[in-house]
Amino acid sequence: MLKFFKRLTKPRNENSLRFKQEIAIRMNGKHIKYVTERQDDGMDIVIGHDGCLAVRDGELIVLSDGVVKFRVKIPEMTVSELMSLEGIILSGPDVEHNNIYRTIIAYYKYYR
Repeated sequence: MLKFFKRLTKPRNENSLRFKQEIAIRMNGKHIKYVTERQDDGMDIVIGHDGCLAVRDGELIVLSDGVVKFRVKIPEMTVSELMSLEGIILSGPDVEHNNIYRTIIAYYKYYR
């Protein structure tokens, strides 16, 4: 039993490739309610509704409104979950938009 709790309290290295790959696999296929983009002034603007997260060829892709809103290579991304666990914050060079460094937040759909 002690081994179980030790495993839970072990700190994770969020910059490691293994952590990023595990998160990407866990997010693959998740449905999203909407997507926001964080602006330089700290404000978030909505850039899409209804979509999903997908992993293809070593990239995490955010699809919304039938369009790729964000595409980042998994080793180059920074990822963290919202404290509420209702979404995920993704940052990195957006392959879809000329490698511009962007931060987006994808909010999951909640099914009852």
